[in-house]
Amino acid sequence: MDLIALSNGDILLLIVAAAIPLAAATFVLGAGSALREIGKGQFAIEQELPQKGSAPMPVSSEVREAEIRQMVEAKAYRREARGDAPLDVDAEVKRLLDDRPAASLGHDDELRTEVHQLVVARNERRERSGKPALDVDAEVERQLRELENLGQ
Repeated sequence: MDLIALSNGDILLLIVAAAIPLAAATFVLGAGSALREIGKGQFAIEQELPQKGSAPMPVSSEVREAEIRQMVEAKAYRREARGDAPLDVDAEVKRLLDDRPAASLGHDDELRTEVHQLVVARNERRERSGKPALDVDAEVERQLRELENLGQ
């Protein structure tokens, strides 16, 4: 019986030659999904905005006031730590809880002009690509409403 004589170097080369294609196949199959997930997840910067149909959960006035007070107290603490004038927490909380409507973005003429220019430019791009043009005034109003609701 004649056995094939293999040296340690030959065995090592055979193992490496067999392992390289297996490692490449495993990488391609396993890392493909991992590579597609890079930059996504709950801490990603470019997350999709919530759907328009979903309404925020209602919060009781006590919870709202407690959260606002907590934020104002933190702001006052940071101001004092910087050496700025102290903040009257109670007066600031009362001012923030006052239910008067804030100034509407729709009354800001400069913002309205800028949004109008953006909508006109978008319409020009849409027409060049063969898509139908948008109603400029309605689109300006829609975008201003979205901007007003962005912080809520």
